[in-house]
Amino acid sequence: MDSSADRRLCAISAHLRPPPAAAVDSRLAANPAAGEFVSVQGYSVVLPEKLQTGKWNVYRSAHSPLKLVSRFLDHPEIGTLHDNFVHAVETFRDYKYLGTRIRPDGTIGEYKWMTYGEASTERSAIGSGLIYHGIPEGACVGLYFINRPEWIIVDHACSAYSYISVPLYDTLGPDAVQYIVNHAAVQVIFCVPQTLRILLSFLNQIPSVRLIVVVGGIDENMPSLPPTTEVEIITYSTLFSEGQRNIQPFRPPKPEDIATICYTSGTTGTPKGVVLAHENLIANVAGSSLSVAFYPSDVYISYLPLAHIYERANQVAMVYFGVAVGFYQGDNLKLMDDLAVLRPTLFCSVPRLYNRIYSGIVNAVKESGGLKQKLFNAAYNAKRQAIANGRNPSPMWDRLVFNKLKSKLGGRVRFMTSGASPLSSDVMDFLRVCFGGQIIEGYGMTETSCVISTMDEGDTLIGHVGSPNPACEIKLVDVPEMNYTSNDQPYPRGEICVRGPILFRGYYKDEAQTKEVIDEDGWLHTGDIGLWLPGGRLKIIDRKKNIFKLAQGEYIAPEKIENVYAKCNFISQCFIYGDSLNSSLVAIVSVDPEVMKSWAASQGIKYDDLGQLCADPRARAAVLAEMDAAGKEAQLRGFEFAKAVTLVPEQFTLENGLLTPTFKIKRPQAKAYFAKEIADMYVELAKSNSKL
Repeated sequence: MDSSADRRLCAISAHLRPPPAAAVDSRLAANPAAGEFVSVQGYSVVLPEKLQTGKWNVYRSAHSPLKLVSRFLDHPEIGTLHDNFVHAVETFRDYKYLGTRIRPDGTIGEYKWMTYGEASTERSAIGSGLIYHGIPEGACVGLYFINRPEWIIVDHACSAYSYISVPLYDTLGPDAVQYIVNHAAVQVIFCVPQTLRILLSFLNQIPSVRLIVVVGGIDENMPSLPPTTEVEIITYSTLFSEGQRNIQPFRPPKPEDIATICYTSGTTGTPKGVVLAHENLIANVAGSSLSVAFYPSDVYISYLPLAHIYERANQVAMVYFGVAVGFYQGDNLKLMDDLAVLRPTLFCSVPRLYNRIYSGIVNAVKESGGLKQKLFNAAYNAKRQAIANGRNPSPMWDRLVFNKLKSKLGGRVRFMTSGASPLSSDVMDFLRVCFGGQIIEGYGMTETSCVISTMDEGDTLIGHVGSPNPACEIKLVDVPEMNYTSNDQPYPRGEICVRGPILFRGYYKDEAQTKEVIDEDGWLHTGDIGLWLPGGRLKIIDRKKNIFKLAQGEYIAPEKIENVYAKCNFISQCFIYGDSLNSSLVAIVSVDPEVMKSWAASQGIKYDDLGQLCADPRARAAVLAEMDAAGKEAQLRGFEFAKAVTLVPEQFTLENGLLTPTFKIKRPQAKAYFAKEIADMYVELAKSNSKL
């Protein structure tokens, strides 16, 4: 057996249960004594792909070890996003699909729903309207507004009529939007009145644009442009009416055709356009669906940015399973009110929100004191122990304690996911106990159409991101300069590399950067450092790019440290900084206002505003003490502790340029923004060290 296929069959045989007697002559024979991972307890299988360095260590999901998934197993005919929606319309025509609380006059009410059939009719009209205006097949269509039903309708229209959707983050700022529109030669932009004003400010600098469609706009309020301008501005309702009067047959794309160009904001440089084909997105969701199922009775709340691949892939899955999608009203501060009204069964979020929920509940329990605190602790410990032992917890604890917490998310959530950045093990543990149901963490990126790996159903171990998506394979490549190798004990470590049908087509008009991340064997180098835990579970432990050296040469992974400090009650957000000229780390902390004010009251500290309180040395000392306690509990090494802290009352936001749209800190920008505070802390540390 010398072929690659034969070697794979031989290796995979070690991961199968013993076959029935009739299968003894099969080439895929079982070997119960061989292999570290077996189907009874393992989530991954290891394939014999010889690497240039390290051991054979290519991992695939145990759900589909012989072949990478590229289509839905139940519906292999679905090869494009258009096929996916057609399937949904045929299967769930009269089921609720898109819901919103925002009335035409802008007021907020109960959710009103559009069925799958009604959405199909509207998407045909919008797509036909674009043809009516002479927009050619293959043209790029920009979407420049936040989540609402029309975003989804336009995206479906693009898929049905072979247009390429280009999401434009409403928070990227005018310069980045202008860059993307020109880079992708966008011909049509769908916007809302607020973003129309931004477009008009640089309309002369985006010559490719021929048509601007204003969602929620009023015909009488549309601006009049000079006769020399070749851009037409119309309302969404006008485009709908024009298309309805001139319905055109679909122009279905092929699986290999480009579906979307998603520009990643990144933390440095200009945005990069990630080119994703229809087959990439279908493969990713099809693979993920092997380990999780949704139903037409499910309700999903859409508030994560639709311009981000996490929410985009979620929408593809919701369509396939016929789920009802309710949109938030557009204000994150009112999200809890939307949850109470919608009462979703599915909730996908990011660590930033889960950390806030965790801190809010922990603080409320501490403040309640007495019998309530004792009852919560007893319920929490009992339920946590039961879950850890694989038993069903007593329903008494939910009735007494946890149902009240579940009601904060509407009371019906049965499935929760976390992605975009690492979630603390403590917070994951807390969510599983307090909210019950299935709570999983996943790992992915835009370049892989979203999910690379995800926790498996029934896996009670936390602190990892699960096994490979059945639509890809993963290997770890040695990073000797960081001392990560496949020979590391007790677990192999290295840079996470991914291959399979979920991989993007490359960066748009940027072959050089594409070659930087995809090697000659087709492996995408993610820049993330991982290790394999027992059972074939992947754990993210570091970032190859976001590391720096301190003066003594120690490597620092700031994101890991920030995740430790994120659990502190005082801290809303944290930015860790260090460089090779200094021997210590310093921290910029955006404080939780309520916790800060409550602490000040308990200490009898008087202040005029939150800024004055943040500058109080007593406040800085209290926060640093809590950070030290969290660091010790997490077993940070001595040089990983922040030695000084500056408290700031303002949040790190998209608007002030300190966060990416996926809520990651823009490190170069944060360094520049807080340059004075950082310099002052190092001066202060130098003075204190000189006294020692």
